[in-house]
Amino acid sequence: MSKKICVFLAEGFEEVEAITPIDYLRRAEIEVITVSITNSNTVTGSHKIPIITDTLISQIDPGAVDCIILPGGMPGSVNLAASIELDTIIKKFDNEKKLICAICAAPVIVLGPKGILDGRTYTCYPGMEGKISCGEGCAQWSCEKTIADGHIITSRGAGTAGLFSKKIIEKLISKEVAEKIAGAVLL
Repeated sequence: MSKKICVFLAEGFEEVEAITPIDYLRRAEIEVITVSITNSNTVTGSHKIPIITDTLISQIDPGAVDCIILPGGMPGSVNLAASIELDTIIKKFDNEKKLICAICAAPVIVLGPKGILDGRTYTCYPGMEGKISCGEGCAQWSCEKTIADGHIITSRGAGTAGLFSKKIIEKLISKEVAEKIAGAVLL
């Protein structure tokens, strides 16, 4: 059975952090659905590149999804964090220990305030680690490029998007498939 992933896009998302996982995961034959958190299928990234998404957040069934990806970027991360619908999905995924993946500013801005990083090791865009609030069981920042801690995968930024994607494939399918895709794209 094929895995299903939703990549959530908000106005101002970092294009590389969204498109790289979409591309790599589709190469791994994972079903990837791009989801707008707005009322429009067209979402514009932080570098003014418009993307037409597959669907809107109001039209997805989170129960049928195995993993969610939260690209960073500004103000994309802030816009993701402001979405009530996405907040509900993230909390559901965390409660069910389903895979949650966030890159760049998204770990701190989107996951941090929800307590999802509490007691975990994470990484994020340099300088953002000082902006995380400490809830129960403080989160531990690491300078690693990509980290998997339980059902949470975090990564540093656009330059680590390939490694981030590889780690997601490894977690969802296998290390062998992840290595095959990495080799095919010369990662």
